[in-house]
Amino acid sequence: MHASKLIILFLIISFFYACSEKKEKIYRPVSVVNHPVWSINKTIYEVNIRQYTPEGTFKAFQKHLPALKDLGVGIIWLMPIHPIGKEKRKGSLGSYYSVRDFMAINPDFGSKEEFADLVKAIHEAGMFVIIDWVANHSAWDNPLTKSNPEFYTKDKNGNFALPDPNWTDVIDFNYDNLDMRNYMLKAMKYWVTEFDIDGYRCDMADLVPTDFWDQTRRDLDAIKQVFMLAESETAFLHNRAFDMTYDWKMFHTLNKIAKGKSNSTQIDSVLLASERLFPKSAFRMRFTTNHDENSWNGTVAKRLGDAAKVSAVLTATLPGKPLLYSGQEAGLDRPLKFFDKDQIDWKESTFREFYSRLFNLYQNNPALHLGNMVKIDAEDDKDVFAFARIADPHKVVVVLNFSDQQKEIELDSGLLGGSYKELFSGVNVVFENSEDFELEPWAYRVFVGEQVVAKN
Repeated sequence: MHASKLIILFLIISFFYACSEKKEKIYRPVSVVNHPVWSINKTIYEVNIRQYTPEGTFKAFQKHLPALKDLGVGIIWLMPIHPIGKEKRKGSLGSYYSVRDFMAINPDFGSKEEFADLVKAIHEAGMFVIIDWVANHSAWDNPLTKSNPEFYTKDKNGNFALPDPNWTDVIDFNYDNLDMRNYMLKAMKYWVTEFDIDGYRCDMADLVPTDFWDQTRRDLDAIKQVFMLAESETAFLHNRAFDMTYDWKMFHTLNKIAKGKSNSTQIDSVLLASERLFPKSAFRMRFTTNHDENSWNGTVAKRLGDAAKVSAVLTATLPGKPLLYSGQEAGLDRPLKFFDKDQIDWKESTFREFYSRLFNLYQNNPALHLGNMVKIDAEDDKDVFAFARIADPHKVVVVLNFSDQQKEIELDSGLLGGSYKELFSGVNVVFENSEDFELEPWAYRVFVGEQVVAKN
């Protein structure tokens, strides 16, 4: 009898333990996306053609390619290149994301021939190009509204529906219509086939059915292997369609830290959540601004202040890919108008050399674009974030002070030992496994292992 009770007790404990284990298990998507080989070590740069030069054209922008190559840019993301709707237009020039014709070029930017020349020049410079694609909606005066009104979502009165109450210059596509899907897929194939672009940044990707993106990736990859960036942080979009998604959580965390509303321990939390939910092969895009944030939510200077550079160092050295928006390398310190001409002021700035060092290191050092990340304990200091990136024999050690206070800390790790050159000062150092560091407010140190061999 006693033995029977023990057996029953054992079974009950085992049952509850199994339930507990099952509850703790988190589903982690598995991706079948094959990244283009060329994309592995590439950084990304967002181009606002309208505001880049006085002319606001492809031809004028093309002259800047050598400077971008020197900056360490690998992938050029062009904001929408298509004609902009005139009906219900916002501002004098309208939103780039109100597309009047998916198969045409915005005449303000140039001709199809000039766009083809730009793509060719980008490729000849050893860089790649993706274009912004607005698959969820179109302008009110897109010809499809006349030829195929059934392509659009209708409200209860049978009128074209807005995708969002505030987006009054666009109307919503109906993805229940298979002909509409086929049209959109045909248009996306066109730019790959006819102009040899290397992929797409897909606007508002969560608003478009995932199975459409899955089919699109299959069909585009049948033409050439493409790179796909989703404006989303939904993990399952990586399963079959996208190479990279936005890391908005890290972006917002950096904003909070800069305002004193959080500390570097939150960085760990964001990284852990991403690690558990996203496929291991998924690229996460790291950034301190982009076109939306700059125009609508405040400049880097306003949001991050003195934390701007230390935050940028983190985005360029964490696993993932760093993004730079037009003008950041010139210290862009004002919001650019979204619906009107507002040229970037290309002034001299310390940010150019700063980003050049970071972006070239990312491209040339396997520790940053291939390596594992290992956290280094900072004596429980919640303001100091330290870690190593390792792809043997390459190693990069990063030490960051996310506070406005002077810090004196000891880092103790077997990962520290070795000879390094500090990226920004050029100072050579030799570390033991335990080292003391003095960090001024918002300081950043990037120590590059001396055994690193740069790629051409």
